Amino acid sequence: MKLSYTALLIILFTTTLCAKTWLVGPARTYTKPSQVSGLVADNDTVKIDAGIYTSDVAIWNASNLVLLGIGGKAHLKANGTAYGGKAIWVIAGNDTYIENIEFSLCAVPSHNGAGIRQEGRNLTISRCSFHDNEDGILAGTVASSKIIIEYSEFASNGFGDGLSHNLYINNIDTLIFRYNYSHHAIVGHELKSRAHVNFILYNRLSNETTGTASRNIDLPNGGTTYLIGNIIEQGPLSPNSNLLGFGLEGLTNRAPHELYAINNTMVNNFNTGSFFSFQASTTLFKAYNNILAGSGTFIAGSAPAAVDTTSNRLSNNLVIFGFVNATNYDYHLGTNTTLLVDKGTTSGTAHGFPLQASYEYQHPANKNSRCISSAIDIGAYEFCTTGIDDVISAKALLSPNPASNKLTITSQENTLFEIKVYSVTGELVLEAFDSSTLDVSSLASGFYYLHLINENKQVYLNFVKE
Repeated sequence: MKLSYTALLIILFTTTLCAKTWLVGPARTYTKPSQVSGLVADNDTVKIDAGIYTSDVAIWNASNLVLLGIGGKAHLKANGTAYGGKAIWVIAGNDTYIENIEFSLCAVPSHNGAGIRQEGRNLTISRCSFHDNEDGILAGTVASSKIIIEYSEFASNGFGDGLSHNLYINNIDTLIFRYNYSHHAIVGHELKSRAHVNFILYNRLSNETTGTASRNIDLPNGGTTYLIGNIIEQGPLSPNSNLLGFGLEGLTNRAPHELYAINNTMVNNFNTGSFFSFQASTTLFKAYNNILAGSGTFIAGSAPAAVDTTSNRLSNNLVIFGFVNATNYDYHLGTNTTLLVDKGTTSGTAHGFPLQASYEYQHPANKNSRCISSAIDIGAYEFCTTGIDDVISAKALLSPNPASNKLTITSQENTLFEIKVYSVTGELVLEAFDSSTLDVSSLASGFYYLHLINENKQVYLNFVKE
């Protein structure tokens, strides 16, 4: 029996009314998060006051939970404790959202105590920090799961055995890792992911002077990865001279096994090594507009079946790139622009995802819009003093938002503009030109990015399809 649209709205409205908000803090009825973790129900929200919560660990079994730090970060300082010998927080429910929480000092006898152990399906983490744990995040194998991690910092996680990392994502469907700062992992990797599809976008992953991390990025089972706009720096103390490994434990993820590396700045401050290392039978490596600075070869291991490396700059002499301050890891383009400015190449798309850098990493753990000039510059930063021209953004409105069938774009611009709509995973789902009304009825319910392009101006807007 099919429910009518009205009946569905009634169910959704009733569910929302039944959801409860729980307040946690030193001056609240519940003084620790663990005191409400067993009381919450599906769709509830937990607001945790800023402060330090010592040796407080918990499991969250309910689904569609929202867990928020309020008034600053709520710091869960484990001091060597863990829930169930696993983590500070074990997330067993599905579709969990976590924001503004700090996780530190988790340790367990098996040496993989994590800030978060993800066991449910789908997780979003925003503006959190993970430091001095044996694993920052340890996500288990959940085939259909998607994990989004953004605006977060990972530092000094790892037991020191090479088996624990700042992040360790096991075999899930999709990882979206964007606008994060991951650094100083202890012997392990700054990011290790076995996800079938990885979107690694606009992050800084670095060892720096004192870091002992192994690879910056390890993708041991292949799959499909989009590496766009990242700052990747390997320090002089790394025990592994390779910056990014792909498929080196076997290409067991679903095909195709493809790596797209676009507009990254990669710096190897180790005295030897390689920027990319591949397992035999990798299908495709497409690398456009990357800076590869410092010692090492571009590709090590078995070269992929198809290699398309265009408009990259490789040199062991960092000085020739004219970075603003390479000593302090500021790889913005300086005055020496002839090698990099306007020398890039348009990269096209892959599986519907645009292979272009629309943002830039802003330190720490943030993003800026990438400015648009006459041509693409090489590297993670464009040689501009401002971000994307926001003329469209300032004068464009979307209504209604959320939208059911029609989405109207109201703009004071007199010139034509192109419209592209992307899903949260970057799939191009709708396209139009010089249209003020979009028919979005064919789209599934959810969140979308709308990309307006007008001559040399562009901007991303957001809307929700009901």
